[in-house]
Amino acid sequence: MNTIAPSYQPVDGVDVRVARSDGGHDRTLILTCPWPESLYAFESTWSALSEQANLVAVDLPGFGGSQRRDELLTPRMMGAFLVRLMDQWGIEAPHLFGPDVGTAAALFLAAQHPGRVRSLIVGSGAVAFPLRIGGALKDLVEAPDLAPIAALDPRDLVSGSLDLVEKYALSPEARADYLASYLGDRFTESSRYVRSYDSELPVLADLLPEVRTPVLVLQGDHDPYVPPANAQYLHGRLPHSRLHEFDAGHFFWEDKGDEFAALVSAWIGGQYRDVG
Repeated sequence: MNTIAPSYQPVDGVDVRVARSDGGHDRTLILTCPWPESLYAFESTWSALSEQANLVAVDLPGFGGSQRRDELLTPRMMGAFLVRLMDQWGIEAPHLFGPDVGTAAALFLAAQHPGRVRSLIVGSGAVAFPLRIGGALKDLVEAPDLAPIAALDPRDLVSGSLDLVEKYALSPEARADYLASYLGDRFTESSRYVRSYDSELPVLADLLPEVRTPVLVLQGDHDPYVPPANAQYLHGRLPHSRLHEFDAGHFFWEDKGDEFAALVSAWIGGQYRDVG
């Protein structure tokens, strides 16, 4: 059985944690980590997806097990970093799944580097402006400063978020990795990324109509952090998009793993070409 086996590779001076599945396919799927999870978010779908594409799962800088570089903690800069990663690793025209914090970064990448990726799959990431977010994410983004967050035990913050995984039973290895990934100041510092949305998302809004890359927009229909209005916002502004809503909350890639894997497999298998 094909399983996740992380290792580290430097990209532009940053130590990036990556897991690969090279099945000799003619297509590659990059998967970026959600927050506050890591590349282990794809453990339940790894085997199924690896039958369709060569997989490259990446912990974004400052998230999961990857080293942080403060200037990368905005969607615009993270999108540019992903281009440098693909260039350095020799990945040509991949499909890119950017859930959660990866959504805005993936869209900036597609808008500012046309043709660099074959298609995007995004979802559960705040993109609408004015902001349409809820729950603990809204509290974090709108907090006057990060001092109250820094005073809390990051394990409690991560555990509170993971309580929203509704059906999937996290493996002990994944749960331990999520908790370890944000110890010390890592949770607080990684939150600077979402706190940049006020300045970043208005810029993205102007770029969305120019994105020519096919985009599959995925959304949990009762996501308490990132309501469906975000997916509808994207679908209404992207020229070439398809929208699918799951009967799920925020963590659809885990709670609806079989449905998610089937959708992604069909999409990268050719459906992305049919989006007008």
